[in-house]
Amino acid sequence: MAGSDPYAALLASPLGKRLAGSLGLPRPTELRRYVPGEPILDGAALVGGLPGGAESGPLAEAVEAVLRADGIEIGDPFDTTEVAAIVCDLADARQPADLERLRAVVAPSLKRLGPSGRVLVLGRHRGPDLDPTARAVQRALVGATKSIAKETRRGGTANLVLVGPGAEGAVESTVRFLLSGRAAYVSGQVVSVGAVAAGDVAVPFEPVDWTQPLADRVAVVTGAARGIGAAVAEVLSRDGATVVCVDVPAAGEALVRTANRVGGTALQVDVTANDAGRRIAEHAHARHGGLDIVVHNAGITRDKLLANTDEARWAQVIEVNLAAVLRMNEVLLAPGGLGDGGRMVLVSSLAGVAGNRGQVSYAASKAGLAGLAEALGGDPDLRARGITVNAVAPGFIETEMTARIPLATRELGRRLNSLQQGGLPVDVAETIAWLAQPGSGGVTGQVVRVCGQSLLGA
Repeated sequence: MAGSDPYAALLASPLGKRLAGSLGLPRPTELRRYVPGEPILDGAALVGGLPGGAESGPLAEAVEAVLRADGIEIGDPFDTTEVAAIVCDLADARQPADLERLRAVVAPSLKRLGPSGRVLVLGRHRGPDLDPTARAVQRALVGATKSIAKETRRGGTANLVLVGPGAEGAVESTVRFLLSGRAAYVSGQVVSVGAVAAGDVAVPFEPVDWTQPLADRVAVVTGAARGIGAAVAEVLSRDGATVVCVDVPAAGEALVRTANRVGGTALQVDVTANDAGRRIAEHAHARHGGLDIVVHNAGITRDKLLANTDEARWAQVIEVNLAAVLRMNEVLLAPGGLGDGGRMVLVSSLAGVAGNRGQVSYAASKAGLAGLAEALGGDPDLRARGITVNAVAPGFIETEMTARIPLATRELGRRLNSLQQGGLPVDVAETIAWLAQPGSGGVTGQVVRVCGQSLLGA
């Protein structure tokens, strides 16, 4: 963090610490990020029921099984020692009075939560047939969790997982992600986990090498020459995938460096070309024997106030960021493209959620990708093939592009979130890698923000 954030570097010095303390300045914490081979948590977890001996809720056993498999201690609710996570199961909450369990479980334990601690709230997603009272209670969990996320300190996060009927066995990849250092910059989010489609290749809770969850998978990443795309290629490769790195010919040298670094192959193609989808699919199948993961990351900005934006500048952004994805998907989602059980992840943006001054075309294109993920995630033909489609929406991420933003605007971007700092490209990459896992078959049609719970659009 300190290397790319001068303010954080200042706080790391004795003088900076004294200034922050005396002036009441934000004091961002160095976030715990994933290191292969390390356990999910770096300490004990509190799971489930009310203090005083009440039984844990119906989802708590599934979470405890995940934690125990990783050697994580389940802490004593009456102890006062530091814990790494608090898990509160409200799957059976149907009446307003049931919300007391959330207060009773979380409130006494928040002060025990260690650095980069995790609060995970579990609820039920019962669909449109839910009665009004139960729906109101379910929605109350959203507001409560987002508020808890804003009360956590020292790099802590809080997220809500809504589990659909019959989906108890599909939660492991999501629980592992949200509790681990992979989700360092993901907070205040709601993830719905549904029953895994019949065509999906994953069977959660069977033995899995969680350090190599993408073993034997072939992934394509567009815009892979540098920045977030390069980080995605690196994380997918680290997790076991063979990666096809795609970018425009002008970025050829950087693209080859990325491909060599991850042990993959480079494909120089402009995503706006009419044959881009065909060339990507043919390369993956001919060189690597198939295609399991597609990450649509390529994108551009042409920032200008709308009043000063001409037709050509507008068309460039819409074409690269949205129209090209739609056109490529005609091939990539057809037979001969993404295989059964495949994963597609679209890189949207916080600008598409909250809007941004001077980025009307960019926000439109990125909101379009979010809408595309929601639509394709509900496509019955894709679900029958076990294919999931999701989007990630990065907030302020420390890249070459954000380094060129004027200082005052850059500092606002870094501090206006619950973690009081910018994220790193690896944070976006970790989120994409989670959605790309075979075990994430119950997560589809969703937009996950990687923004440290940005206060914009919250």
